[in-house]
Amino acid sequence: MERKLVPNFFGKNPSILKKFLLINFIIFSVIGLFTVFYLIAIEPNLVKKKTSKHIQIIDNTINHIERLNIKFEKDEISRFLLSTRFLFQSLDRVQFFDNDLNLLGDTNVLDLDPRSFSKKFKVTELEIGEIEAKSKLDKGSKKIQTQNEIFKIENIILKYKTSRNFGNPFTVNSKINNNYIVSTIKNVNIKDKNLGYLVISELSNEIIIAVEERKNFILRTVLAVALVIFVFSIFLNKYFLRPIKSLVDYTKSIKDKDIKTDTIEKFFKRKDEVGLLSNSLNSMTQDLYKRINIAETFSTDLTHEIRNPLASLKGASELLDTTNEPEKRSKLLKIISHDIIRIERLITDYSQMLKDEAALSREKMKKIDVTSIARSVIDDFNNDLLNSKKNIKIKFDTISDNKTKPNILGVEGRVEQVLANLLDNSISFSPPNSEIKVLVKSEDKKVNLAVEDQGSGFNEKDIGKIFNRFYS
Repeated sequence: MERKLVPNFFGKNPSILKKFLLINFIIFSVIGLFTVFYLIAIEPNLVKKKTSKHIQIIDNTINHIERLNIKFEKDEISRFLLSTRFLFQSLDRVQFFDNDLNLLGDTNVLDLDPRSFSKKFKVTELEIGEIEAKSKLDKGSKKIQTQNEIFKIENIILKYKTSRNFGNPFTVNSKINNNYIVSTIKNVNIKDKNLGYLVISELSNEIIIAVEERKNFILRTVLAVALVIFVFSIFLNKYFLRPIKSLVDYTKSIKDKDIKTDTIEKFFKRKDEVGLLSNSLNSMTQDLYKRINIAETFSTDLTHEIRNPLASLKGASELLDTTNEPEKRSKLLKIISHDIIRIERLITDYSQMLKDEAALSREKMKKIDVTSIARSVIDDFNNDLLNSKKNIKIKFDTISDNKTKPNILGVEGRVEQVLANLLDNSISFSPPNSEIKVLVKSEDKKVNLAVEDQGSGFNEKDIGKIFNRFYS
């Protein structure tokens, strides 16, 4: 059943907030469990400390009885209590019983100044709310009522007498008139002879106060921590978890082809990781759709360009079947061969473009010198043109508004390819014995590369088609 309850409550894919709250709940539960054990152990530990003091007083009292050779009789015990009251200054009541559980001496029934057995004055700092409660406790603490009115101390001594712990101190806790009293019982054994029993009692309301203070402190701490976690959860949800959820929804919308950029636009201005992630996702998405558009354009351009040679090839092949003249057949075969070569070239160019796009996406741009690249490409072409029948010369010049080199951020191999393609095109359309000029001009942090030839040129209306793929 437990395995089913957790997924149903938190869902198949619980959010980070739910996981955060679950972890805090588990931690709180563990801490709460240890806190309960701690609170349960507080009172016994404090009583144990009180008992240790009682045992020391009992041992001192028995030593005095043995040293002074006090008999366990009412008169001698009463005189002993009067003469050794300094032993019991920290106690509220001392009782002596014989073996038959007859009361031999009791500080509560002696005709003495109450100060003889009262505690020393102590300065205690109390909060305002504790004064009233403390005053109520003090009313009954001047003199503890006879315990026999509340419970039979003799019965407790009988249990102690027949218990396994007989011979060792025995502690009893009781509440009388809203006062917390700790009593310790011990048999008086002198020279291996049990003379009777000694019972000392002490008002220990400070134990209850200490326990209550710890409970209140823990309760305040729990409430404070819970408040901090609640505020932190709101902050975490508003500034981190909701933006992350928006980014997740944005990626899902890309998958579903329903992009809503406005869902993450509000995070673009953030300077933290959420802002960086939002901008990265947006850039990746734009780049992805740009590549999709390029692929679609490739396909459209290729289809358009390949249609003409296919139509020519089809027409030539149909005419070839209907003519028997060798001259016409030879001409038609040349047309077919030319169209096949043209189609092959288009497919090769298309394949190369795709490879170039893929390679370009993997290559990293760096700072390059356009002048050195241009000189290298021009030198290669001039060397090739020396053996060319067209006798075309390429001249190179640079213009710069400062002494800095015309550097750009790009891929060196691709810039060389662009310039080489321009020079190839210029050579193809330039007349023999002509000249081609290449100019690199640097101004206003921009670099202009110009190639000028003496060819026929093209119609200015077609300038917009220059960068169309397969345009010729």
